Amino acid sequence: MPIEMEDRARALENEYFHRKEQELIEKLKAHLAVENAQSTGLKCPKDDGILMEADYQHIKIDVCNKCHGVWFDAGELAQVIDKDKDGGWFGRLFG
Repeated sequence: MPIEMEDRARALENEYFHRKEQELIEKLKAHLAVENAQSTGLKCPKDDGILMEADYQHIKIDVCNKCHGVWFDAGELAQVIDKDKDGGWFGRLFG
């Protein structure tokens, strides 16, 4: 019986660390995408950061490299809402 408990504990521990590793990988991918995004040369309206062009569901949006604020050009918000109407929180909020 104690061996089964140890095996179960080890399996749960492995599952926990696997889930944490996947979260970190996704966070690193998002960070790399922002770093690899092209600079628009525009200053952030909130602080002195630079707006970088990033891709969100094939829509180009501007993200500040300091505060990570997201800024939309004309028509981009409508495109995001249209793509997210199928059940995402963003589409429900603004749709």
